[in-house]
Amino acid sequence: MSHSQFETYGTYRPYETVETYGPPPGRPGFDAHGAPPLPHAAPYPAYGPDGDSYGDVRGDTYDDTHEDAYGDPCGPVGGDPDGGDAYADTYRPAYETAEPLLPRQSAPEHPAPLVRPRADGRAARRRRGRYAERPDASVRRLLPRALVMAFLAGGTTAFVAEDKAVELTVDGEPRRLHTFADDVGELLAEEGVGVGAHDVVAPAPGTELGDGDEIAVAYGRPVRLTLDGHRREVWTTARTVDEVLAQLGVRAEGAYLSTARSQRIGRAGLALDVRTERSVTVMADGRARTVRTNAATVGEAVRQAGITLRGEDTTSVPPGSFPRDGQTVTVLRITGGRETREEEIPFEVRRIADPAVFQGTETVEQAGQPGLRRITYALRTVNGVRQQPRRIRTELVREPTARIVKVGTRALPASVRGADDLDWQGLAVCESGGRPDAVDPSGTYGGLYQFDTRTWHSLGGTGRPQDAPAAEQTYRAKKLYVRRGASPWPHCGARLRG
Repeated sequence: MSHSQFETYGTYRPYETVETYGPPPGRPGFDAHGAPPLPHAAPYPAYGPDGDSYGDVRGDTYDDTHEDAYGDPCGPVGGDPDGGDAYADTYRPAYETAEPLLPRQSAPEHPAPLVRPRADGRAARRRRGRYAERPDASVRRLLPRALVMAFLAGGTTAFVAEDKAVELTVDGEPRRLHTFADDVGELLAEEGVGVGAHDVVAPAPGTELGDGDEIAVAYGRPVRLTLDGHRREVWTTARTVDEVLAQLGVRAEGAYLSTARSQRIGRAGLALDVRTERSVTVMADGRARTVRTNAATVGEAVRQAGITLRGEDTTSVPPGSFPRDGQTVTVLRITGGRETREEEIPFEVRRIADPAVFQGTETVEQAGQPGLRRITYALRTVNGVRQQPRRIRTELVREPTARIVKVGTRALPASVRGADDLDWQGLAVCESGGRPDAVDPSGTYGGLYQFDTRTWHSLGGTGRPQDAPAAEQTYRAKKLYVRRGASPWPHCGARLRG
């Protein structure tokens, strides 16, 4: 319904008012144009067959006897007051005063009301009939409204097209959103969701956003993982210990975990110690035992195998080391004791130069004496096999005494008066075969001239004569000849004279 104060109540239909000429069927008393007769004519019924007051053949609500086919007041039936065309435009605006209707002729005693009562109170406006506004005025009046409605409709369509319904899941918490963001990064910025280098966004932040998309943000968490003795730090988007084990491919069945598998991992991360189940073979007392264990040390795995270490017993690998999968550990049964031994400490020899003694002559000033030390050894038997003794303690019993020897530095005389002209070479060949180190079978005499030790020392010699140089031996033999002649060599002394 139009909001204008001038409303139109029908469509302009110039050829629908009178369908046929002549009296309408079933309507006696009307002329060929459907108009009531003049006052001198026969009276017409008060109500037509269709039930209205002065009804025409079409049953109009208001059929005034002085209205033409279009419901306008008029002169002669079927035309305008001026006798013009019966179908001329008789439009009058609502604000103009309508021409008074002609009085009814031969009205019945009880005429029917001109308007049927209506609950909406529109009878007064409808009484004016079905007027139609001129087409150009209607267009001018409706065009601005149509433009406004088209603009609003287009804006609403664009508004609805830009709005997107998406689902954003942040660390497992989903929420439904409506957004005008163009891509995933813009949506995250609108929602204040910051992401770091270790966080995961799916799809990527630069991906174009569409209606119905699902975006997931998983925050990275640091996990200080000790796996089978090896320490490292990993970043994960898992939110529980069970999830991080699955991400890392760690076999959790039978493993030792420092925290429960359902433990949630906060943004700050956590420290996690994992020892997977391993197979370890323990050799002990001639038997092999294989166990499945998540022990932290070899010693613990040996105890789980039901083997007890006693005394000095140990294992082939350090008991505190981490047991590896498939490793074989041998238990060493050890028995041991201690043993103490005494050992001599050799003395040193100190030589002192003595200018009073001829060259080649040495004199022992102080005899040497060895020292004594006491050593304690640990004796060890491993699985019945005796091991090399191990020195564990040394104790000094006596210090060694050094041997001091004086060595002559005085030059030997070139000759001995009264003995230089003798044949000393012939005597030496006779006594020793000319060998300076010769010793007789009894060991009493030695050297070129077969000195005994006592005689050698009396002549100023040191040590044994056979150890002295040949020149010194000849010199000592000449001195002995001056003292005693050729008697010291009873068998070979005659050789001195040739």
